[in-house]
Amino acid sequence: MTLRAYAEDREIFSSEGKWLHPLFDLEEFLSSSSYPAESLRVEDKIVGKAAALLLVRLGIRAIRAGVLSELGRAVLERHHVVYSAAQTVPRIDCQTEILLAEVEDPEAAYRIVKARAGR
Repeated sequence: MTLRAYAEDREIFSSEGKWLHPLFDLEEFLSSSSYPAESLRVEDKIVGKAAALLLVRLGIRAIRAGVLSELGRAVLERHHVVYSAAQTVPRIDCQTEILLAEVEDPEAAYRIVKARAGR
């Protein structure tokens, strides 16, 4: 699994998708579930700036990352999201990290990556 969401200690969602697609899948799941996003803990394999902005946009308040970029960490801290990471790296080697380097607004980031994802 690349992304999992937990309500307390119970896994309620998982995705094996690539890139940012698991976050779009989580958005769809949340739109039809009764779980409030702010009460969930999300575990993601890699959290760069794009993923951090999308998670903030969804209202997720607790994140556990396998790899977290410094740009993603800055977003999480700025939005007061509780997080932990197995490893922190300066950058994720991904075009999206570069594309969003100057973007700080979660809604603007969402529009950019949603268009790139063809959704």
